[in-house]
Amino acid sequence: MLKRVFAAPDPGRARLRFAARAVLGIGLAVLVCAAAGHSLTGAVTGGLAALLALFTVADPTVRGQAVTTALLPVVGIPVLAAASALHAQPLVRDLAFLAVVGAGVYARRWGPRGHSLGVFAFMTFFVAQFLHATPGQLPELSVAVVLSVLSAAAVRFGLWCYERRLPPATAPAPPGGTGLARVTTRQAVQAVAGAGFALVVGELMSGQRWYWAVGATWWVFVNTASRGETLVRGFRRVLGTVLGLGLGVLVVAPLHGAGLPTALLVAVSVFGIFYTAAVSYTWMMLWVTVLATSLYALLGVLTPGLLALRLGETAVGALGAWLAVLFVLPVSTHAVTDAWIQRALRCVHACTAEAAARLADTADADPAPRVAELEQLLGRVRLSVAPLVHPLNPMLGRKQRARQVLRLLDDCAREIHGLVAVAADPEASHDARLAAACWRVEAAVEALTGGAEPVADGTARPAADAGALAHLHGLERALTELSAPLRAPSGSPLVGA
Repeated sequence: MLKRVFAAPDPGRARLRFAARAVLGIGLAVLVCAAAGHSLTGAVTGGLAALLALFTVADPTVRGQAVTTALLPVVGIPVLAAASALHAQPLVRDLAFLAVVGAGVYARRWGPRGHSLGVFAFMTFFVAQFLHATPGQLPELSVAVVLSVLSAAAVRFGLWCYERRLPPATAPAPPGGTGLARVTTRQAVQAVAGAGFALVVGELMSGQRWYWAVGATWWVFVNTASRGETLVRGFRRVLGTVLGLGLGVLVVAPLHGAGLPTALLVAVSVFGIFYTAAVSYTWMMLWVTVLATSLYALLGVLTPGLLALRLGETAVGALGAWLAVLFVLPVSTHAVTDAWIQRALRCVHACTAEAAARLADTADADPAPRVAELEQLLGRVRLSVAPLVHPLNPMLGRKQRARQVLRLLDDCAREIHGLVAVAADPEASHDARLAAACWRVEAAVEALTGGAEPVADGTARPAADAGALAHLHGLERALTELSAPLRAPSGSPLVGA
Protein backbone atom coordinates (compact mmCIF):
# COMPACT_ATOMS: atom_id res chain seq x y z
CA MET A 1 0.00 0.00 0.00
CA LEU A 2 2.88 2.36 0.80
CA LYS A 3 4.56 1.51 -2.48
CA ARG A 4 1.45 2.32 -4.50
CA VAL A 5 1.54 5.92 -3.27
CA PHE A 6 5.22 6.71 -2.85
CA ALA A 7 6.51 4.72 -5.82
CA ALA A 8 3.56 5.22 -8.20
CA PRO A 9 4.54 7.02 -11.41
CA ASP A 10 3.14 10.51 -11.98
CA PRO A 11 3.64 11.24 -15.70
CA GLY A 12 3.72 14.97 -16.33
CA ARG A 13 3.17 15.51 -12.60
CA ALA A 14 -0.57 15.22 -13.32
CA ARG A 15 -1.50 14.07 -9.81
CA LEU A 16 0.66 16.75 -8.22
CA ARG A 17 -0.97 19.50 -10.27
CA PHE A 18 -4.43 18.04 -9.63
CA ALA A 19 -3.86 18.10 -5.87
CA ALA A 20 -2.16 21.51 -5.73
CA ARG A 21 -4.93 23.12 -7.77
CA ALA A 22 -7.53 21.59 -5.46
CA VAL A 23 -5.92 23.18 -2.41
CA LEU A 24 -5.80 26.52 -4.21
CA GLY A 25 -9.40 26.35 -5.45
CA ILE A 26 -10.91 25.18 -2.17
CA GLY A 27 -8.85 27.72 -0.20
CA LEU A 28 -10.12 30.50 -2.44
CA ALA A 29 -13.72 29.30 -2.02
CA VAL A 30 -13.45 29.36 1.77
CA LEU A 31 -11.88 32.83 1.73
CA VAL A 32 -14.63 34.13 -0.55
CA CYS A 33 -17.31 32.71 1.77
CA ALA A 34 -15.58 34.28 4.77
CA ALA A 35 -15.33 37.63 2.97
CA ALA A 36 -19.06 37.42 2.25
CA GLY A 37 -19.69 37.22 6.00
CA HIS A 38 -20.80 33.60 6.08
CA SER A 39 -20.71 31.58 9.28
CA LEU A 40 -18.42 28.60 9.84
CA THR A 41 -21.26 26.36 8.64
CA GLY A 42 -21.48 28.35 5.40
CA ALA A 43 -17.71 28.24 4.90
CA VAL A 44 -17.65 24.45 5.43
CA THR A 45 -20.52 24.03 2.95
CA GLY A 46 -18.71 26.17 0.42
CA GLY A 47 -15.42 24.33 0.88
CA LEU A 48 -17.06 20.94 0.37
CA ALA A 49 -18.92 22.22 -2.72
CA ALA A 50 -15.63 23.44 -4.20
CA LEU A 51 -13.99 20.10 -3.37
CA LEU A 52 -16.70 18.23 -5.25
CA ALA A 53 -16.54 20.61 -8.20
CA LEU A 54 -12.80 20.04 -8.54
CA PHE A 55 -12.86 16.30 -7.78
CA THR A 56 -15.87 14.83 -9.56
CA VAL A 57 -16.09 16.78 -12.84
CA ALA A 58 -14.27 14.61 -15.39
CA ASP A 59 -15.68 15.37 -18.85
CA PRO A 60 -13.21 14.61 -21.66
CA THR A 61 -13.03 18.24 -22.86
CA VAL A 62 -12.49 21.52 -21.03
CA ARG A 63 -15.70 22.89 -22.52
CA GLY A 64 -17.63 19.89 -21.23
CA GLN A 65 -16.06 20.30 -17.79
CA ALA A 66 -17.15 23.94 -17.70
CA VAL A 67 -20.73 23.04 -18.63
CA THR A 68 -20.91 20.33 -15.98
CA THR A 69 -19.45 22.68 -13.35
CA ALA A 70 -22.08 25.30 -14.21
CA LEU A 71 -24.83 22.68 -13.74
CA LEU A 72 -23.69 21.64 -10.26
CA PRO A 73 -25.61 24.36 -8.34
CA VAL A 74 -28.65 23.76 -10.56
CA VAL A 75 -28.77 20.19 -9.25
CA GLY A 76 -27.39 20.79 -5.77
CA ILE A 77 -29.43 23.70 -4.48
CA PRO A 78 -32.86 22.03 -4.94
CA VAL A 79 -31.52 18.94 -3.17
CA LEU A 80 -30.14 21.15 -0.41
CA ALA A 81 -33.52 22.84 -0.08
CA ALA A 82 -35.32 19.49 0.15
CA ALA A 83 -32.86 18.15 2.73
CA SER A 84 -33.21 21.29 4.85
CA ALA A 85 -37.00 21.33 4.64
CA LEU A 86 -37.30 17.66 5.60
CA HIS A 87 -34.90 17.83 8.52
CA ALA A 88 -37.75 17.66 11.04
CA GLN A 89 -39.57 14.81 9.21
CA PRO A 90 -37.29 11.78 9.56
CA LEU A 91 -39.38 9.27 7.62
CA VAL A 92 -39.91 11.52 4.59
CA ARG A 93 -36.28 12.65 4.79
CA ASP A 94 -35.04 9.07 4.73
CA LEU A 95 -37.20 8.17 1.72
CA ALA A 96 -36.01 11.29 -0.09
CA PHE A 97 -32.39 10.39 0.65
CA LEU A 98 -32.87 6.90 -0.78
CA ALA A 99 -34.46 8.43 -3.88
CA VAL A 100 -31.41 10.67 -4.33
CA VAL A 101 -29.16 7.61 -3.94
CA GLY A 102 -31.00 5.71 -6.66
CA ALA A 103 -31.21 8.67 -9.05
CA GLY A 104 -27.55 9.53 -8.48
CA VAL A 105 -26.36 6.03 -9.38
CA TYR A 106 -28.78 5.70 -12.31
CA ALA A 107 -27.48 8.99 -13.74
CA ARG A 108 -24.12 7.32 -14.44
CA ARG A 109 -25.56 5.84 -17.61
CA TRP A 110 -25.20 9.35 -19.12
CA GLY A 111 -21.45 9.30 -18.80
CA PRO A 112 -19.10 11.56 -16.84
CA ARG A 113 -21.61 14.41 -16.60
CA GLY A 114 -24.33 12.19 -15.19
CA HIS A 115 -21.83 10.74 -12.74
CA SER A 116 -20.68 14.18 -11.56
CA LEU A 117 -24.19 15.55 -11.11
CA GLY A 118 -25.29 12.39 -9.31
CA VAL A 119 -22.38 12.60 -6.87
CA PHE A 120 -22.99 16.31 -6.26
CA ALA A 121 -26.69 15.73 -5.59
CA PHE A 122 -25.95 12.95 -3.12
CA MET A 123 -23.22 14.87 -1.33
CA THR A 124 -25.39 17.98 -1.07
CA PHE A 125 -28.01 15.94 0.79
CA PHE A 126 -25.24 14.37 2.87
CA VAL A 127 -23.72 17.74 3.80
CA ALA A 128 -27.12 18.99 4.89
CA GLN A 129 -27.26 16.12 7.38
CA PHE A 130 -23.62 16.63 8.39
CA LEU A 131 -24.31 20.28 9.27
CA HIS A 132 -27.91 19.76 10.47
CA ALA A 133 -29.06 22.39 8.00
CA THR A 134 -32.43 24.03 8.61
CA PRO A 135 -34.68 26.05 6.26
CA GLY A 136 -33.51 29.27 7.92
CA GLN A 137 -29.94 28.55 6.82
CA LEU A 138 -30.87 27.74 3.23
CA PRO A 139 -30.21 31.25 1.75
CA GLU A 140 -26.72 31.40 3.26
CA LEU A 141 -25.84 27.85 2.28
CA SER A 142 -27.16 28.30 -1.28
CA VAL A 143 -25.08 31.44 -1.76
CA ALA A 144 -22.07 29.62 -0.34
CA VAL A 145 -22.52 26.82 -2.89
CA VAL A 146 -22.74 29.26 -5.80
CA LEU A 147 -19.78 31.38 -4.66
CA SER A 148 -17.65 28.32 -4.05
CA VAL A 149 -18.41 26.67 -7.38
CA LEU A 150 -17.59 29.97 -9.10
CA SER A 151 -14.33 30.21 -7.15
CA ALA A 152 -13.38 26.65 -8.06
CA ALA A 153 -14.25 27.34 -11.70
CA ALA A 154 -12.12 30.51 -11.71
CA VAL A 155 -9.10 28.50 -10.60
CA ARG A 156 -9.78 25.47 -12.78
CA PHE A 157 -10.70 27.22 -16.04
CA GLY A 158 -8.92 30.53 -15.60
CA LEU A 159 -5.92 30.61 -13.31
CA TRP A 160 -4.66 27.05 -13.82
CA CYS A 161 -6.28 25.17 -16.69
CA TYR A 162 -3.49 22.74 -17.51
CA GLU A 163 -5.97 20.48 -19.35
CA ARG A 164 -5.97 22.88 -22.32
CA ARG A 165 -2.49 21.63 -23.22
CA LEU A 166 -3.47 17.96 -22.97
CA PRO A 167 -5.28 15.74 -25.49
CA PRO A 168 -8.88 14.92 -24.49
CA ALA A 169 -9.04 11.90 -22.18
CA THR A 170 -11.90 9.57 -23.01
CA ALA A 171 -13.13 6.80 -20.76
CA PRO A 172 -14.04 3.63 -22.68
CA ALA A 173 -17.72 2.78 -22.68
CA PRO A 174 -18.72 -0.55 -21.13
CA PRO A 175 -18.59 -3.29 -23.77
CA GLY A 176 -21.89 -4.54 -25.08
CA GLY A 177 -23.16 -8.09 -25.37
CA THR A 178 -22.57 -8.98 -21.74
CA GLY A 179 -25.37 -7.24 -19.92
CA LEU A 180 -23.01 -4.45 -18.87
CA ALA A 181 -25.15 -1.90 -20.68
CA ARG A 182 -27.66 -2.39 -17.88
CA VAL A 183 -25.14 -2.25 -15.07
CA THR A 184 -26.21 1.24 -13.95
CA THR A 185 -29.81 0.07 -13.50
CA ARG A 186 -28.64 -2.92 -11.48
CA GLN A 187 -26.33 -0.74 -9.41
CA ALA A 188 -29.07 1.81 -8.76
CA VAL A 189 -31.26 -0.95 -7.30
CA GLN A 190 -28.32 -2.36 -5.35
CA ALA A 191 -27.35 1.07 -4.00
CA VAL A 192 -30.87 1.79 -2.78
CA ALA A 193 -31.07 -1.63 -1.12
CA GLY A 194 -27.65 -1.26 0.50
CA ALA A 195 -28.31 2.33 1.55
CA GLY A 196 -31.67 1.30 3.01
CA PHE A 197 -29.97 -1.32 5.17
CA ALA A 198 -27.26 1.16 6.19
CA LEU A 199 -29.83 3.83 7.00
CA VAL A 200 -31.90 1.60 9.28
CA VAL A 201 -28.93 0.10 11.13
CA GLY A 202 -27.13 3.44 11.18
CA GLU A 203 -30.09 5.12 12.86
CA LEU A 204 -30.23 2.34 15.44
CA MET A 205 -26.59 3.12 16.23
CA SER A 206 -27.03 6.90 16.26
CA GLY A 207 -29.98 9.14 15.56
CA GLN A 208 -27.56 12.02 14.87
CA ARG A 209 -24.77 10.49 12.75
CA TRP A 210 -26.61 7.77 10.84
CA TYR A 211 -25.79 9.40 7.50
CA TRP A 212 -22.17 8.20 7.74
CA ALA A 213 -23.40 4.66 7.07
CA VAL A 214 -25.35 5.77 4.00
CA GLY A 215 -22.35 7.73 2.77
CA ALA A 216 -20.11 4.69 3.14
CA THR A 217 -22.51 2.57 1.10
CA TRP A 218 -22.72 5.23 -1.61
CA TRP A 219 -18.98 5.66 -2.06
CA VAL A 220 -18.34 1.91 -2.09
CA PHE A 221 -20.47 1.75 -5.26
CA VAL A 222 -18.60 4.55 -7.07
CA ASN A 223 -16.38 3.32 -9.93
CA THR A 224 -17.26 -0.35 -9.46
CA ALA A 225 -19.04 -2.61 -11.91
CA SER A 226 -19.18 -6.06 -10.27
CA ARG A 227 -19.67 -7.64 -6.89
CA GLY A 228 -15.98 -8.53 -6.61
CA GLU A 229 -14.91 -4.92 -7.16
CA THR A 230 -17.48 -3.73 -4.63
CA LEU A 231 -16.33 -6.21 -1.98
CA VAL A 232 -12.71 -5.10 -2.36
CA ARG A 233 -13.64 -1.42 -2.32
CA GLY A 234 -15.68 -1.89 0.84
CA PHE A 235 -12.74 -3.55 2.57
CA ARG A 236 -10.42 -0.75 1.50
CA ARG A 237 -12.86 1.87 2.76
CA VAL A 238 -12.98 0.31 6.22
CA LEU A 239 -9.19 -0.09 6.30
CA GLY A 240 -8.64 3.52 5.23
CA THR A 241 -11.10 4.71 7.87
CA VAL A 242 -9.30 2.76 10.60
CA LEU A 243 -5.95 4.22 9.58
CA GLY A 244 -7.40 7.71 9.26
CA LEU A 245 -8.97 7.55 12.70
CA GLY A 246 -5.65 6.47 14.16
CA LEU A 247 -3.94 9.41 12.51
CA GLY A 248 -6.74 11.69 13.68
CA VAL A 249 -6.21 10.63 17.29
CA LEU A 250 -2.49 11.31 17.00
CA VAL A 251 -2.61 14.57 15.05
CA VAL A 252 -6.06 16.19 15.09
CA ALA A 253 -7.19 15.62 18.68
CA PRO A 254 -4.14 17.30 20.32
CA LEU A 255 -4.93 20.52 18.40
CA HIS A 256 -8.28 20.86 20.24
CA GLY A 257 -9.83 22.60 17.23
CA ALA A 258 -7.32 25.49 17.19
CA GLY A 259 -8.13 27.53 14.08
CA LEU A 260 -4.86 27.97 12.18
CA PRO A 261 -3.20 24.56 12.73
CA THR A 262 -6.47 22.72 12.10
CA ALA A 263 -7.03 24.72 8.91
CA LEU A 264 -3.52 23.78 7.75
CA LEU A 265 -4.29 20.14 8.48
CA VAL A 266 -7.47 20.48 6.42
CA ALA A 267 -5.36 21.76 3.51
CA VAL A 268 -2.94 18.82 3.88
CA SER A 269 -5.89 16.41 3.94
CA VAL A 270 -7.36 17.92 0.77
CA PHE A 271 -4.01 17.57 -0.97
CA GLY A 272 -3.77 13.96 0.19
CA ILE A 273 -7.26 13.12 -1.10
CA PHE A 274 -6.56 14.46 -4.57
CA TYR A 275 -2.99 13.17 -4.80
CA THR A 276 -3.74 9.58 -3.77
CA ALA A 277 -7.19 9.09 -5.32
CA ALA A 278 -5.88 7.71 -8.61
CA VAL A 279 -3.52 5.15 -7.06
CA SER A 280 -4.96 3.97 -3.72
CA TYR A 281 -8.54 4.05 -2.45
CA THR A 282 -7.29 3.10 1.01
CA TRP A 283 -4.98 6.11 1.18
CA MET A 284 -7.68 8.39 -0.17
CA MET A 285 -10.05 7.20 2.56
CA LEU A 286 -7.35 7.79 5.16
CA TRP A 287 -7.21 11.47 4.15
CA VAL A 288 -10.99 11.75 3.86
CA THR A 289 -11.24 10.52 7.45
CA VAL A 290 -8.58 12.98 8.64
CA LEU A 291 -10.47 15.77 6.84
CA ALA A 292 -13.77 14.80 8.48
CA THR A 293 -12.08 14.58 11.88
CA SER A 294 -10.55 18.04 11.38
CA LEU A 295 -13.93 19.53 10.42
CA TYR A 296 -15.53 18.06 13.52
CA ALA A 297 -12.72 19.59 15.55
CA LEU A 298 -13.40 22.99 13.98
CA LEU A 299 -17.09 22.60 14.73
CA GLY A 300 -16.25 21.77 18.35
CA VAL A 301 -17.89 18.34 18.50
CA LEU A 302 -14.88 16.00 18.24
CA THR A 303 -14.84 13.31 20.95
CA PRO A 304 -13.44 9.75 21.24
CA GLY A 305 -17.00 8.43 21.13
CA LEU A 306 -17.62 10.24 17.86
CA LEU A 307 -14.55 8.64 16.30
CA ALA A 308 -15.67 5.18 17.40
CA LEU A 309 -19.13 5.86 16.01
CA ARG A 310 -17.60 6.95 12.71
CA LEU A 311 -15.84 3.59 12.41
CA GLY A 312 -18.98 1.66 13.31
CA GLU A 313 -21.13 3.55 10.80
CA THR A 314 -18.52 3.01 8.08
CA ALA A 315 -18.51 -0.73 8.77
CA VAL A 316 -22.31 -0.80 8.59
CA GLY A 317 -22.25 1.05 5.28
CA ALA A 318 -19.69 -1.34 3.80
CA LEU A 319 -21.75 -4.30 5.04
CA GLY A 320 -24.84 -2.85 3.38
CA ALA A 321 -22.99 -2.57 0.06
CA TRP A 322 -21.65 -6.13 0.38
CA LEU A 323 -25.08 -7.60 1.11
CA ALA A 324 -26.60 -5.68 -1.78
CA VAL A 325 -24.09 -6.82 -4.41
CA LEU A 326 -24.20 -10.41 -3.19
CA PHE A 327 -27.98 -10.85 -3.10
CA VAL A 328 -29.62 -8.08 -5.18
CA LEU A 329 -29.22 -8.45 -8.96
CA PRO A 330 -25.55 -9.50 -8.66
CA VAL A 331 -23.21 -8.66 -11.55
CA SER A 332 -20.70 -11.46 -12.10
CA THR A 333 -17.06 -10.44 -11.71
CA HIS A 334 -16.13 -13.05 -14.33
CA ALA A 335 -18.48 -11.53 -16.94
CA VAL A 336 -17.17 -8.01 -16.32
CA THR A 337 -13.51 -9.04 -16.38
CA ASP A 338 -13.90 -11.16 -19.50
CA ALA A 339 -15.64 -8.31 -21.32
CA TRP A 340 -12.88 -5.80 -20.55
CA ILE A 341 -10.13 -8.26 -21.50
CA GLN A 342 -11.85 -8.92 -24.83
CA ARG A 343 -12.01 -5.17 -25.48
CA ALA A 344 -8.34 -4.74 -24.59
CA LEU A 345 -7.26 -7.56 -26.91
CA ARG A 346 -9.21 -6.13 -29.84
CA CYS A 347 -7.63 -2.75 -29.15
CA VAL A 348 -4.18 -4.42 -29.25
CA HIS A 349 -5.00 -5.60 -32.74
CA ALA A 350 -6.24 -2.15 -33.78
CA CYS A 351 -3.05 -0.55 -32.47
CA THR A 352 -0.99 -3.05 -34.44
CA ALA A 353 -2.92 -2.41 -37.64
CA GLU A 354 -2.58 1.38 -37.32
CA ALA A 355 1.15 1.15 -36.61
CA ALA A 356 1.70 -1.19 -39.56
CA ALA A 357 -0.24 1.17 -41.82
CA ARG A 358 1.91 4.04 -40.59
CA LEU A 359 5.05 2.06 -41.48
CA ALA A 360 3.56 1.46 -44.91
CA ASP A 361 3.28 5.24 -45.37
CA THR A 362 -0.51 5.35 -45.22
CA ALA A 363 -1.24 9.06 -44.94
CA ASP A 364 -4.08 9.01 -42.41
CA ALA A 365 -2.73 6.22 -40.18
CA ASP A 366 -2.34 7.37 -36.56
CA PRO A 367 -1.90 4.77 -33.80
CA ALA A 368 -1.74 7.36 -30.97
CA PRO A 369 -5.52 7.46 -30.22
CA ARG A 370 -5.62 3.67 -30.15
CA VAL A 371 -2.71 3.54 -27.74
CA ALA A 372 -4.50 6.00 -25.42
CA GLU A 373 -7.63 3.82 -25.61
CA LEU A 374 -5.56 0.74 -24.79
CA GLU A 375 -4.20 2.36 -21.63
CA GLN A 376 -7.75 3.20 -20.54
CA LEU A 377 -8.91 -0.35 -21.20
CA LEU A 378 -5.98 -1.90 -19.34
CA GLY A 379 -6.84 0.34 -16.38
CA ARG A 380 -10.37 -1.09 -16.41
CA VAL A 381 -8.97 -4.64 -16.61
CA ARG A 382 -6.77 -4.02 -13.56
CA LEU A 383 -9.76 -2.65 -11.66
CA SER A 384 -11.97 -5.61 -12.51
CA VAL A 385 -9.24 -8.16 -11.68
CA ALA A 386 -8.43 -6.46 -8.35
CA PRO A 387 -10.62 -8.90 -6.33
CA LEU A 388 -8.54 -11.84 -7.56
CA VAL A 389 -5.11 -10.38 -6.83
CA HIS A 390 -6.15 -8.99 -3.45
CA PRO A 391 -3.95 -10.35 -0.62
CA LEU A 392 -6.97 -11.75 1.23
CA ASN A 393 -8.22 -13.78 -1.72
CA PRO A 394 -7.87 -17.46 -0.69
CA MET A 395 -8.19 -18.82 -4.26
CA LEU A 396 -4.48 -19.13 -5.00
CA GLY A 397 -4.89 -20.77 -8.41
CA ARG A 398 -7.12 -18.02 -9.75
CA LYS A 399 -4.89 -15.38 -8.16
CA GLN A 400 -1.87 -16.80 -9.97
CA ARG A 401 -3.69 -16.90 -13.32
CA ALA A 402 -4.95 -13.35 -12.85
CA ARG A 403 -1.43 -12.10 -12.16
CA GLN A 404 -0.20 -13.92 -15.25
CA VAL A 405 -2.91 -12.27 -17.37
CA LEU A 406 -2.00 -8.82 -16.05
CA ARG A 407 1.71 -9.45 -16.69
CA LEU A 408 1.12 -10.60 -20.26
CA LEU A 409 -1.23 -7.70 -21.01
CA ASP A 410 1.44 -5.34 -19.71
CA ASP A 411 3.89 -7.08 -22.06
CA CYS A 412 1.47 -6.45 -24.92
CA ALA A 413 1.25 -2.77 -24.00
CA ARG A 414 5.03 -2.47 -23.81
CA GLU A 415 5.47 -4.04 -27.25
CA ILE A 416 2.73 -1.79 -28.66
CA HIS A 417 4.50 1.30 -27.32
CA GLY A 418 7.76 0.10 -28.88
CA LEU A 419 6.07 -0.60 -32.20
CA VAL A 420 4.43 2.83 -32.26
CA ALA A 421 7.75 4.49 -31.44
CA VAL A 422 9.37 2.72 -34.39
CA ALA A 423 6.47 3.67 -36.65
CA ALA A 424 6.89 7.33 -35.67
CA ASP A 425 10.49 7.33 -36.91
CA PRO A 426 10.54 9.00 -40.34
CA GLU A 427 13.47 6.77 -41.32
CA ALA A 428 11.50 3.59 -40.65
CA SER A 429 10.44 1.77 -43.79
CA HIS A 430 7.99 -0.97 -44.58
CA ASP A 431 9.32 -4.52 -44.36
CA ALA A 432 7.59 -7.20 -46.38
CA ARG A 433 7.56 -9.44 -43.30
CA LEU A 434 5.45 -6.92 -41.37
CA ALA A 435 2.25 -7.93 -43.15
CA ALA A 436 2.72 -11.59 -42.21
CA ALA A 437 3.55 -10.68 -38.60
CA CYS A 438 0.49 -8.43 -38.35
CA TRP A 439 -1.65 -11.25 -39.76
CA ARG A 440 -0.35 -13.61 -37.07
CA VAL A 441 -1.14 -10.99 -34.37
CA GLU A 442 -4.66 -10.69 -35.78
CA ALA A 443 -5.03 -14.49 -35.76
CA ALA A 444 -3.82 -14.67 -32.16
CA VAL A 445 -6.35 -12.04 -31.09
CA GLU A 446 -9.15 -13.80 -32.98
CA ALA A 447 -8.20 -17.07 -31.29
CA LEU A 448 -8.42 -15.48 -27.84
CA THR A 449 -11.64 -13.56 -28.47
CA GLY A 450 -13.44 -15.98 -30.78
CA GLY A 451 -12.80 -19.32 -29.11
CA ALA A 452 -10.57 -20.84 -31.78
CA GLU A 453 -7.34 -22.62 -30.90
CA PRO A 454 -4.20 -20.47 -31.20
CA VAL A 455 -1.97 -21.28 -34.15
CA ALA A 456 1.62 -21.99 -33.18
CA ASP A 457 4.24 -20.35 -35.36
CA GLY A 458 7.76 -21.60 -35.73
CA THR A 459 9.26 -18.39 -37.06
CA ALA A 460 12.34 -17.45 -35.08
CA ARG A 461 12.22 -14.24 -33.13
CA PRO A 462 14.32 -11.61 -34.93
CA ALA A 463 17.28 -9.85 -33.39
CA ALA A 464 16.65 -6.90 -31.13
CA ASP A 465 17.74 -4.47 -33.82
CA ALA A 466 15.04 -5.66 -36.20
CA GLY A 467 12.82 -2.79 -35.06
CA ALA A 468 9.10 -3.20 -35.72
CA LEU A 469 9.41 -6.92 -36.39
CA ALA A 470 10.93 -7.52 -32.96
CA HIS A 471 7.99 -5.80 -31.28
CA LEU A 472 5.48 -7.69 -33.42
CA HIS A 473 7.06 -11.03 -32.56
CA GLY A 474 7.10 -10.09 -28.86
CA LEU A 475 3.44 -9.14 -29.13
CA GLU A 476 2.63 -12.41 -30.85
CA ARG A 477 4.43 -14.39 -28.13
CA ALA A 478 2.56 -12.58 -25.33
CA LEU A 479 -0.79 -13.18 -27.03
CA THR A 480 0.00 -16.88 -27.49
CA GLU A 481 0.98 -17.24 -23.83
CA LEU A 482 -2.29 -15.57 -22.78
CA SER A 483 -4.16 -18.60 -24.08
CA ALA A 484 -3.33 -20.74 -21.03
CA PRO A 485 -4.65 -18.49 -18.22
CA LEU A 486 -7.64 -17.31 -20.25
CA ARG A 487 -8.66 -20.83 -21.22
CA ALA A 488 -9.03 -22.17 -17.70
CA PRO A 489 -10.75 -25.57 -17.31
CA SER A 490 -14.52 -25.59 -17.18
CA GLY A 491 -15.79 -24.65 -13.75
CA SER A 492 -12.62 -22.74 -12.93
CA PRO A 493 -12.94 -19.35 -14.67
CA LEU A 494 -10.34 -16.62 -14.36
CA VAL A 495 -12.65 -14.77 -12.02
CA GLY A 496 -15.22 -17.02 -10.50
CA ALA A 497 -16.83 -14.56 -8.08
